[in-house]
Amino acid sequence: MTLAGYMFGQFSLAQYLEFFARILVACFCGACIGFERSKRFKEAGIRTHIIVCCAAALTMVVSKYGFADMTGPDGTEFSGTHGTDPARVAAQIVSGVSFLGAGIIFHNGTSIKGLTTAAGIWATASIGLAIGSGLYVIGVFSSAVVAILQVVMHKYTMGADSMAVGQIHCTVAKSDVFRASLNRYIAEKKMQIVASRIAFNEDGSATYDLTLRMSNDITLSELSEFLESNDGIREIRCELGK
Repeated sequence: MTLAGYMFGQFSLAQYLEFFARILVACFCGACIGFERSKRFKEAGIRTHIIVCCAAALTMVVSKYGFADMTGPDGTEFSGTHGTDPARVAAQIVSGVSFLGAGIIFHNGTSIKGLTTAAGIWATASIGLAIGSGLYVIGVFSSAVVAILQVVMHKYTMGADSMAVGQIHCTVAKSDVFRASLNRYIAEKKMQIVASRIAFNEDGSATYDLTLRMSNDITLSELSEFLESNDGIREIRCELGK
């Protein structure tokens, strides 16, 4: 039997289209939830929710239909499959890869990195389950969906996915003047203050430690240039994480 004959011998074209529809609807639902979270500037945004929902739908399809090739059309079991439980090993893969993905997520100051990468690893494991169980068409289709979503969502970002976290540490002689200038700059650039600490020194100067959430378009040089343009600046240190 040819590979094409094997793939379409298990399920009809209508059944494959049904599987495709389930995965795409799951992606849409994940996008809706992720959009709401992203608008509130939560760390897990649209991409993460889409990938997780897509992978969950794929895993469910594998769990329900991935073992159809263990019996013949008349219900007879193939040699060597009697008493086997393939779903047991597959379930351990899902939970095991989840721990692997958790190791990729790390906390950096007030931001969390690696959520989408961890979700992508979980999705990749689900795709591997689909291919390994013989659902070649579903596995390849899901691979294309995840890859396309990653490319598109990296190019067109919104909400939390379009934001970066910046750290500002500076010492100024004229605190009142600098604070007014800083507030105007934050409002103009539509930044958000995540955390702030202001220490007033004995010599009358003030030290600002700020954590800001800002657009990915803002560069480190642009941020430094604004700070340097203020009178009375004595010390500047900036960090910008995408």
